[in-house]
Amino acid sequence: MDLRIFTEPQQGATYDTLLTVAKATEDLGFDAFFRSDHYLKMGDVSGLPGPTDAWITLAGLARETKRIRLGTLMTAGTFRLPGVLAIQVAQVDQMSGGRVELGLGAGWFEEEHTAYGIPFPKEKIGRLEEQLEIVTGLWATEPGKTFDFHGTYYDLTRSPALPKPAQAKVPVLIGGNGATRTPRLAARFADEFNMPFGTVEDSARQFGRVRAAAEAIGRDADSITLSNALVVCVGRDEQELARRAAAIGREVDELRTNGLAGSPAEVVDKIGRFAEAGSRRMYLQVLDLHDLDHLELISAQVQTQLP
Repeated sequence: MDLRIFTEPQQGATYDTLLTVAKATEDLGFDAFFRSDHYLKMGDVSGLPGPTDAWITLAGLARETKRIRLGTLMTAGTFRLPGVLAIQVAQVDQMSGGRVELGLGAGWFEEEHTAYGIPFPKEKIGRLEEQLEIVTGLWATEPGKTFDFHGTYYDLTRSPALPKPAQAKVPVLIGGNGATRTPRLAARFADEFNMPFGTVEDSARQFGRVRAAAEAIGRDADSITLSNALVVCVGRDEQELARRAAAIGREVDELRTNGLAGSPAEVVDKIGRFAEAGSRRMYLQVLDLHDLDHLELISAQVQTQLP
């Protein structure tokens, strides 16, 4: 079971704070540092000092880290044209020496589009499908050849399909709760399918849909890594747990129900239940980015207890 640190910088974080967390992620032996792709805070927080851009952040971290994987959960398809996104991700992959992964989603938070003048189209899943075809198609085009795509939403003619990523294949992540179209997209394009903020039972059900969709098109279902993303809140005792829950504006009982919360032993046990459902990777949503002791505790007393 891989443990990855997953951050939500739109809630309020500078690049320096993200760099500190990314370096701690690397030093403490976690597998990867991921971040959301949002431009507007959510809930009752100030959001100060304001948003940071996901791919600019990852470009900086690519030069400041050496081992950890870097990526997005999820890049909003509404924010970037697919040809431009393919260039951005390929460049950051080069800058990192081949450590980037692309989580790509349709985009859903209408208010952030309104706040920053970004179009919010009605039909997003169809656009996402074309975006996935274009990004992966550009990367797969042999050097010296060109790429053409003529779809409903995007039209590319004689693209040189450059630059190429450092990796032969940048892993693509797709996630979500949709019962039909999401599993089909995952079966076609995903190296990893992520179930965000779901129960063990919901995860098992959705994982089954993804595997069935893969088998339906003749793909080996085991070639898709299955993962979860859940808020994390761990304490050595109930007092520490309550302090950490209060710091992120949540209740302990709610976190125990909906996230990975409790003592290290409780969290290890719950991760084990997700593993039984098929999950092989866990994205730990860390909401207090200044509590590095939290990461140290998870590294020392949770990560070391996992197979």
